[in-house]
Amino acid sequence: MSTGPANSWLRAQRKSDLVELADQVGFKNYDGLKKTELESALDDFIAGNSGRLSSRSELSGYFASRTKALGSPVKRESKEPKESKEPKETKEPIKEELEKGVKAAKRRVTKTAEDLISADSEDVRAASTALIQTPARSLSRVASRIPLPATPADVAQAVDRSTLAVRRHVSSFYQESGIGEASNATRETLSNVNSILLVVSAFELWYIRPEILANRYAFTIPALGFLGTSDHPVYLPDMFLLLTASFWSPALTWAFTSFILPSLLGYFFNLSATNTSSGPKTRSRAQAPETVVDPLTFSIVKALVSFVVYGQGVTFGGLLSEAAIERLNEAVYGGYKGMLTGTAITGLLSIYDAVLKK
Repeated sequence: MSTGPANSWLRAQRKSDLVELADQVGFKNYDGLKKTELESALDDFIAGNSGRLSSRSELSGYFASRTKALGSPVKRESKEPKESKEPKETKEPIKEELEKGVKAAKRRVTKTAEDLISADSEDVRAASTALIQTPARSLSRVASRIPLPATPADVAQAVDRSTLAVRRHVSSFYQESGIGEASNATRETLSNVNSILLVVSAFELWYIRPEILANRYAFTIPALGFLGTSDHPVYLPDMFLLLTASFWSPALTWAFTSFILPSLLGYFFNLSATNTSSGPKTRSRAQAPETVVDPLTFSIVKALVSFVVYGQGVTFGGLLSEAAIERLNEAVYGGYKGMLTGTAITGLLSIYDAVLKK
C-alpha cells in the first residue's frame, strides 16, 4: 500500500464520503484504516483502475485534481502502450466538467438537507416526548409566551372597563325593554286602598271558587318522550254548575256579605267625603280625589257582617241559606277568622292612607 501523499481532492473529503466512494468504485479492503491511510489506498486503487473508472462522474474532481498535479492526462493501465510523454487533451469538454461538478454539488446539498431533516424530526420527537413526560413544564413555557398585563394596576383597570361595559349594556337593555315603565305603572295602580281591598277579595275568591264551581276532567296531555314527561290530566271548571242553585246560593251570599252590604254602608257613612266638603278648599284638598266608598267604613262593616253571619250563623230572617253559609265558612282560608284578618289589614291601611293625605 502506498504511503505517499494522496490526491488533494481525496484529502478534501470526509471519511464518511471516502467510505461511500470506496463502495461505489469497488474498493473493499478499507476496514480499520484511518482517514489518511484510506486516502492513499483509494488514490492507488483509482489510479490503477483509471481506464475503467474515468467515465464515472463522481470521480471527475479526482481526475481533474490529478491532471493538474501531474501536468499530464491521466495514465492508462500498464497494459496499454505508451505513445508519448506529451500531455493529451482531455476527452470531456469544460462544459461537461462543469455540469458534472454541479451535479455532484447538488447531491451533496441534497444529502445535507436529508441529514438536517432527519435531525429536525429527531428534535420534534424528543420535544413531543418531553411534552408527554413533563406537561407542567411545557405548559409553563406556553403560558410564558402569552402577553399579560404589566402591573396589577393594569389588571384593575381592565376589570373596571369590563364591568362598566357590562353595566352599560344591562342599563340600555333595561331601558329599551320598558320594564321600568311597566313596573312604575303597576306600582301606581296598586298603591291605594281600593287596590288592596280588591286583592283581599280576590284572595277569598281563590279559595271559594273550587267549592262553588268544582273542577271536572277535560282532557289529557300525552306524554312527550324527548322531554321525559308522562301523561298529564287537565281539569277545568264545570261551567254547567252556573245553571244550578248550588252555585248561585253561596255566590250571592258571599257577594252580599263581603261586597254589596259593606259598599252600601260605606257610601252613606263616608267620613272622608264629609271632611272634604267642609272647610276652606286649599290647593292640596282640591287636588285630592273624593272617594265614593269610605274604605275604613267598608272594612268595619265587612268585619261585623262576617262575624255575625259566618261566626254566629245569622241568616237575617231566612234571607241567607244556612247550607251556603256553612260551605263558604269551610271554603275560605281560615274561615270567618280569615275574613276578619283581611278586614283588619284593610282598615289599618285606610287609616294610614288618610293620615298621609292630611
